[in-house]
Amino acid sequence: MKAKSKIFITFVLNLLFSIFELVGGFLTGSVAITSDAVHDFGDAFGIGISYFLEKISGKKPDDKYTFGYVRFSVLGGLLTTVILLVSSGIVVYNAILRIINPVIINYNGMLVFAIIGVVVNLVATYFTHGGKSINQKAVNLHMLEDVLGWIVVLIGALVIRFTGLYIIDPILSIAVALFIIVNCIKNLISIANIFLIKKPREVDLEELIEHVKHVDGVVGVHHVHVWTIDGITNCATLHLVAQNFDSRIKNEVKEDLKEHGISHVTIEMESPLENCEEIECNVTSSNTCTHHHHH
Repeated sequence: MKAKSKIFITFVLNLLFSIFELVGGFLTGSVAITSDAVHDFGDAFGIGISYFLEKISGKKPDDKYTFGYVRFSVLGGLLTTVILLVSSGIVVYNAILRIINPVIINYNGMLVFAIIGVVVNLVATYFTHGGKSINQKAVNLHMLEDVLGWIVVLIGALVIRFTGLYIIDPILSIAVALFIIVNCIKNLISIANIFLIKKPREVDLEELIEHVKHVDGVVGVHHVHVWTIDGITNCATLHLVAQNFDSRIKNEVKEDLKEHGISHVTIEMESPLENCEEIECNVTSSNTCTHHHHH
């Protein structure tokens, strides 16, 4: 199943479920459930946007977006993560208020809703898990949070039933919120790295340059740039200095880079007699420039 349809299923389930939750929260008096409902509406909204952006991200490159629309999916991940962060913050805030002023809860009703909640969300998670894209990961995080949230409501209802400690409800919801916040921050770092054109973690630049230098006929390599469009597709551009302009050399280098997980490569060929204007290679360190001036 495509990321797009997974996200759509998640959206529908979340929306239906948040309506069901509002009713539940109203009937049981559990703010854990009511605040979860409000928060699920936010989720559904965020996931709806993600779906829309994931759909756009499948479009082919055109004269407006010459790299294609893949990063729209990353943007979806960003929005979903931010919404998740904000709603987790609200959950923590409400929970703290509840710790200060504990409230009597109908725990039997809570139990019933929690069981249904866990089941529904487990099914949803099963359908939507997996997926490499940052957007998909953000949506998965939402689903995971929902499942955890409901397992916590379930445990909370049981504990309250036997101990009468109503304070358990808010304490547990803070624990889940913190777990989610940590994951959100990890997600945000990955997203920032993509937008800041950081070298993908799995690419070893020095090793890559060594490999390219060992290709028969290559005299030097400089201006090596490696980046990722969406965290999955990696690109590189580089200047190759070769004795003879030979497409074999170029193809071998491309094969080498494929082994390093780089699928999209642009190579500029130069002869050793050429003076690359940017010979100083201010971008990559000068030791990658094995490029000699010939006067």
